[in-house]
Amino acid sequence: MNILVINSGSSSLKYQLFKMPNQSPICSGLVERIGIDGSYIKHTVFSNGEKLVTEKSGSIADHGEALKQVLAMLSGGEKPVIASPEDIAAVGHRVVHGGEHFSGPTLITDEVKAQIKKLFSLAPLHNPVNLKCIEVAEQTFKNAVQVAVFDTAFHQTIPAEAFRYAIPDKYYKEDGIRVYGFHGTSHKYVSEQAIMWLDKKESKIISIHLGNGCSMTAIKNGQSIDTSMGFGPLSGLVMGTRSGDIDPSVIFHLIEHAGYSLSQLSTLFNKESGLLGVGGSSDMRDIRKLVAEGNDDAILALELYAYRIKKFIGAYTAVMNGVDAIIFTAGVGENDMAMRESACRELDYLGIELDNDANAQYNGGIMDVSSRNSKVRILVIPTNEEYEIASQCYGLLN
Repeated sequence: MNILVINSGSSSLKYQLFKMPNQSPICSGLVERIGIDGSYIKHTVFSNGEKLVTEKSGSIADHGEALKQVLAMLSGGEKPVIASPEDIAAVGHRVVHGGEHFSGPTLITDEVKAQIKKLFSLAPLHNPVNLKCIEVAEQTFKNAVQVAVFDTAFHQTIPAEAFRYAIPDKYYKEDGIRVYGFHGTSHKYVSEQAIMWLDKKESKIISIHLGNGCSMTAIKNGQSIDTSMGFGPLSGLVMGTRSGDIDPSVIFHLIEHAGYSLSQLSTLFNKESGLLGVGGSSDMRDIRKLVAEGNDDAILALELYAYRIKKFIGAYTAVMNGVDAIIFTAGVGENDMAMRESACRELDYLGIELDNDANAQYNGGIMDVSSRNSKVRILVIPTNEEYEIASQCYGLLN
């Protein structure tokens, strides 16, 4: 069964084609810097132990245009992987916010799309592009089953003391205001990999997903018990364009004394803050270049970013009464060794000690980068949300 997985982030789009139940993809690809100068596509076909890589750069204005170009690559180029759209049996879509309506993989219907649209305001950087990709895929693969896998599903095990806000009860019961959590597909996948690596089902793990969007999750015995993102994917860590945690009094002040509208505030905190607002770019690689040039704003942006990670490591260690392993994953977590070092610095009181040489040598796969004396394992684990989505789709359809 050919299952195409589409994982659209706020400024990126990843995809993989699987012939399930095989875990190895037929092809994979990445579109980066969507809506940002320097957009590009990297498309890789796997055949007989070899990789055929095609790269293409150029302006890509939005996710709809990105997906159209990706779909053209699947059936064209030097080694097409499908002869026609009918070769695809199912398309699995990552959808960020499912509210309390969806706790597992879901066949996409008009009603499901309407619910995804209702939640636009709670995930303004993601749900709109998720729905756009669904609509483009429906038109392209008309005979394929469309399936949604929600980021919020893994966090349905969070207990009430962690998911409830200290506001009157009616706002939860009538309006569903609570912590939902996000990046659940990624946290689920890497934590399961860590549990197998540790050979310890009864484990305490902190998963750190660092990309343009960032979140951390406390995972006890394989279940999410707390997570840094909340009602929407704005809270918690400093991110590419999102502020992370901020005192609500700032919002009141900007409304009352600066005349901000709710729309302006949403744009400010979701699209103009984080690394972009402090350091001048939403891309960590750009921030690193600015730091190398001695840019003070970029230096501060990195300090804020790392500091917030350390705060949550401490908090989640307390919540779980200890920690067996911490995991770094996703674009920044896997590729920025300096951020891993900054986030783990001066945490020896928790038994967290990094091996700087091992950290610098990381080049893929699951790797322990903690020192020999570290009581806590520090793991770098590449996330594979696409396979996790394909696996859930395959299970649903079977």
